[in-house]
Amino acid sequence: MGIIAWIIFGLIAGIIAKVIVPGKDPGGIIVTSIIGILGAVVGGWVGTLMGFGEVTGFNLASFVIAVLGAVILLILYRVLRK
Repeated sequence: MGIIAWIIFGLIAGIIAKVIVPGKDPGGIIVTSIIGILGAVVGGWVGTLMGFGEVTGFNLASFVIAVLGAVILLILYRVLRK
């Protein structure tokens, strides 16, 4: 996927991650959006390395991997900020 697609995909993943892990985040919506984008990229990279298949576009598997990456990064961010 191109970088613009990853950004859009990451923003959507960040929103879903925020719904899954509710609460007050230090940094607000901008930091949550950045975490969503990074989570999508890191989740796709790690998923590919672990053999879950290539993250190749907007499909259900790519979306689940991106959301899981965003959730994990959001939790790590909260733990490190406290």
